Order: sequence, then structure tokens, then C-alpha cells
Amino acid sequence: MNAAENVFFPDSDENSPSTVDFTARIAADGMWPVQSGRYRLVVSRACPFSGRALVTRRLMGLEHALSLAVTDPIQDDRSWHFGLDPAGRDPVLGIEFLAEAYRAADPDYDGGVSVPAIVDITSGKLATNDHTRITLDLATEWGEYQRPGAPDLYPEERRDEIDEINDLLADDLNYGVYTCGLAETQQQYSAAFRKLFDRLDWLEQRLTGQRYLVGETITESDIRLFTSLVRFDSVYHGHFRCNRNKLTEMPALWAYARDLFQTPGFGDTVHFSDIKRHYHLVLPHLDENRIIPEGPDLSGWWRPHGRQELGGRPFGDGTPPGPAPDDERWTDPLSAGATGAAR
Repeated sequence: MNAAENVFFPDSDENSPSTVDFTARIAADGMWPVQSGRYRLVVSRACPFSGRALVTRRLMGLEHALSLAVTDPIQDDRSWHFGLDPAGRDPVLGIEFLAEAYRAADPDYDGGVSVPAIVDITSGKLATNDHTRITLDLATEWGEYQRPGAPDLYPEERRDEIDEINDLLADDLNYGVYTCGLAETQQQYSAAFRKLFDRLDWLEQRLTGQRYLVGETITESDIRLFTSLVRFDSVYHGHFRCNRNKLTEMPALWAYARDLFQTPGFGDTVHFSDIKRHYHLVLPHLDENRIIPEGPDLSGWWRPHGRQELGGRPFGDGTPPGPAPDDERWTDPLSAGATGAAR
């Protein structure tokens, strides 16, 4: 497999979302102390694991404390490239490729380069690429810098249930779609396909009677489910052969996804154009002609969802986040076309 394939394949030994090599925490008792302005969060808007960090950072209001670097959605064997920035170089870190931060942390490192990643700005060293821990720590360890009214995404009394749900999502859905799409045998694909849709059926039933996955408010589990669902019809259904049915054909899940998409901090982090370009252009063995599909129709994401009738309070005792900073209000050509105006 080439580097682009390994980025997402959970059974690969390197560069997969289920395996991380830099697991140090940015926390009060971690190797890297929490400090405003010290670190830079590196993401790809195409990546669902980056999407979790983007949503969490927005909900917690950490934009002023943790700066953001966005890579080009098309990476190659040199790793994620800062091709969206002038001269193809991140203006804060001064590097062209994220791999440079990995090598600064470990000159002998020869593993995969994944996002999200958090880089120490002064030293230029990668601090962590542990996507599972990054969002939990942003929600719990950065309290000094969180906005007034930030929600509790990982409440103490619900953590066991959240952890259990997160494990189910990871095994069957978050990684399962990649096992389907990048399977090398019929047996591997079929097993992953069954697990995926068994889990989606379970989620459909669970979310028919409740607005959120755990309790009455948005939690870490909702973020992890959302970033997979928002990519489902655009890339997983067709490109990854996850095609028993579309998200739009599962009434509760489709309404739930729209509910979150329309919640401040969720939909405003999504960039459908980057998502489609990445998946269809970096995996040429799935489509050697590298043709980006015109569909699906995205207008449905803004249709009423009716989930308020189930009750619940999205932010609990907190409040919605304000608008994103001006330099993070990106225009997505596909979203603009779906709504008639740039978001």
C-alpha cells in the first residue's frame, strides 16, 4: 500500500487511525503542559478524525488558545502538505509537510504521518497525534481557556457509558467504513459490511426515541458519530461500497445528522469539497481515472429535522459557540451551491 492508502486503513501497521505513535498528552499532568498559544492543531478538513478535533475546539471556544493549521486535502508519500498556505508553507510552523514536525520529535521516525496532530510551536516538534485522546483532553484539560458557557462533553457521571459507545462506534463504524472500502478480500469486506450495518441499525433504533446518544445533551460520542455520518453518502456509500442503503434512507439517523449539522460548531466545520476531493483522488486503486462524482445533492442538510420534539438540551447548562473566527470561516463550493450562498 502507498502512503495515502495507509492513512486510513485500520489493519495496516502504520499510519492508520487505530494506531498512533505519539501518545503523549497535553494535560495538567501530561508530558506537555496546557498553555495558551503554545501549540498548533494541524488538521485536514477531509479527515473525520480531524473533524472531531475541529468540532470540539469550536464547541469549547478554544480558537484563541490553540491555533489552527489546515492542510491540503491531497497528500502524497511526503505526507500532508500545507498547500493551502502561501508558498505551500505553514506561516506559523514554517514547514511544508507535517512529516517535518514528526521528524523534529524523532529524527529516526519512519512511520505514518496522520492528522489530527498537535505541534509545539517553539520547538517545531510533534506533541501528539493521538486522535482519541486529543478531543477528550480538549474537553477536559483546557478548562482555563474554554469559553464561558462551554458544554460538558465528557460528564463524569456518564463517562463509562460514553466510553462504551465510543468503542462500539470505533470498531464497527469509524474504522469499519475503511475496512469495507480498502478490503483486499471478499471475506474481509463482507464481515466489515455486516458489522457496519448492524451497528447503523442499532443506532437507528437507539436514536428513534432519544435526541442524543448519551443523556440529554451533546457528548463526545455524538461528535464521533457525526463526523462519520456527514461523509457517508458523499464517499462511503459509493466509493467504499458501504451501499446497503444511504444515510438519507435511515429516518432517525438522517434527522439526527441534520440536527447536529445545523447546530453551531458542527456544520460550520464541514467542507464537502475537501472531503470528496481527498477520497476520490488519493486512492487511485479504487478509481484509476480519479473522477470526482457530481452528487449527492447536499441541500437536504439544511432541511428541518424535527428532533426538538424529542427534548434534550444541546449544550446542557451552557450556550452555543459564537461565530468562527474570520480566518476560519471557509467557503465550501459544494455547500455554497447547495444553499445558494457561501457559508
